[in-house]
Amino acid sequence: MSDRRLAVTAAGLAFRNPIVLAAGTAGYGAELEGVMNLDVPGGLVTKAVSLEPRAGAPEPRVWDFEGGMINAVGLANPGLTEVCRSHLPWLGAHHRGLRKLFNVVGFAVDEFARVVAGLDEAAEQHPGAVDGYELNVSCPNVKQGGTEFGADPAALRAVVMGARQATRRPLVVKLSPTLPAIADAARIAVDAGADGITVVNTLPGLVVDVERRRPALGFGSGGVSGRAILPVGVLAAWKVSRAVQVPVMGLGGVSSGTDALQYIIAGATLVGVGTAALRDPAVPERIVRELGAWCERNGVAALEALRGTLEWPAA
Repeated sequence: MSDRRLAVTAAGLAFRNPIVLAAGTAGYGAELEGVMNLDVPGGLVTKAVSLEPRAGAPEPRVWDFEGGMINAVGLANPGLTEVCRSHLPWLGAHHRGLRKLFNVVGFAVDEFARVVAGLDEAAEQHPGAVDGYELNVSCPNVKQGGTEFGADPAALRAVVMGARQATRRPLVVKLSPTLPAIADAARIAVDAGADGITVVNTLPGLVVDVERRRPALGFGSGGVSGRAILPVGVLAAWKVSRAVQVPVMGLGGVSSGTDALQYIIAGATLVGVGTAALRDPAVPERIVRELGAWCERNGVAALEALRGTLEWPAA
């Protein structure tokens, strides 16, 4: 039975608790059946979906290091048509209490809207399969020299407006921690029609295999996630939650109830769990239990009441 104290509402969707499995770490849901109890987390963000299939980056794609993980998967996915054929039926038929957001990627402005429209159309045949979308605007705009969509205000606005026209379902925009003015990017996304903001994506990094004197990853550099980026994500959640009046999903470095509480107190409504769940699929369930226990110890009747209660030091 869900702990009612942990229930939250974000972008018009009711979540049984704020813990959401992060994009890229939970596949399309079915991959975790029998591995993780999907009747416990509040939501799941799927692996990326692009217009066409993507083979992804060369192996090795993932490498552990002390304090976290680095990956270069290359947004590998079977493409829109296959995702609609193979994964939406399962998602519609299983775990109705789990909110399901699809991570959408594109390499030209119009591709985001086309993927969203395709998923929206397919979802009509599979009620309960799609609750909303997370737009990964950290992708390179190949028609504009490879600049990330999120780093180009005009492109960011165009991506979100296009996706907004393609669906009535909630849209959440996922921003990179490398943006020099992440709060400004969040404002642009919301003004263009976003219903929520996810912060943060991975940080760019490089791990060297000293024996081979080569990068540990087959691609070379990659995205850093895990414990090392927890303070980066919490700061971004605080900045963005002060800048916009839509829900924020805080993501990066979460492996305990205390970590999740940091995000919530800083202003996040939802909290993503990724790397920690890859290492131990029992972590999301443990975090939910720890949040309930914390509320019990501290006499908190509703976790939502803690959101944004951070007291900043006086100047």
